[in-house]
Amino acid sequence: MNLETIQISLDQHIATIRLNRPDKANAMNLAMWHDIRRAMQWVDETPEARVAILEGEGKHFTSGIDLQMMMGLQGQIKNDCDGRMRESLRRVILDLQDTLTSIERCRKPVLAAIHGACVGGGIDLICCTDMRYCSADAYFSIKEIDIGMTADVGTLQRLPKLIAEGVVRELAYTGRRVEAAEAKELGIVNRVYDSREALQAGVREIAATIAAKSPLSIRGTKEMITYARDHSVADSLNYIATWNAAMLMSSDLMTAMMASMSKQTPEFKD
Repeated sequence: MNLETIQISLDQHIATIRLNRPDKANAMNLAMWHDIRRAMQWVDETPEARVAILEGEGKHFTSGIDLQMMMGLQGQIKNDCDGRMRESLRRVILDLQDTLTSIERCRKPVLAAIHGACVGGGIDLICCTDMRYCSADAYFSIKEIDIGMTADVGTLQRLPKLIAEGVVRELAYTGRRVEAAEAKELGIVNRVYDSREALQAGVREIAATIAAKSPLSIRGTKEMITYARDHSVADSLNYIATWNAAMLMSSDLMTAMMASMSKQTPEFKD
């Protein structure tokens, strides 16, 4: 794919999606928001891509939403009718939300590999990924409070599903900086690596393990975990029963069982 602000590569069933505005600390301008959604659609629709890694080029993962984009919103929504102007602003916000939700909609797991700064919109971004890992130099901040706004594209809705609500409130109210070790302690990230190089190698190893599993089962597992987050246990049990009634008797099941009995490594269709 030819994208303006993102590089995409695919190797051994692992898609790497790299934010690519290093001269702007990977600030998320309007083009990047559109590119993220297109990249997620590409991963979802490309059979050979079984898992994706989201990372940043340059010194930082991302400095969050591009402030020039914020300042340009007034002109984008301008209307002589106040009601229509407010409606336009709401539609802009909903569209930005949809960009990040595309990460959850993607049927393949998305692993975030975070180094340097991950602030503001970067927190919204990583909260949508399946797992988060960082290097020791990484730091995190819900920065919106410091520019006089309420975070509105997912952090306040998704982060309380990942860590304690009281901690979310503290971070959102203060905007304070969270270093890598504390991020691990709080559960924002799964693991901290000593360096960016170790981070990339470690996350790729995890991605390779996922890519070797049954693609159909991995896609189903992501669907079920995300569904269970937002529904009751009873609803979620009913859904998995219906899902497996449709998906269980697959070629992947037989391939895995035969490989287990013969002590061989299974090879699955995409």
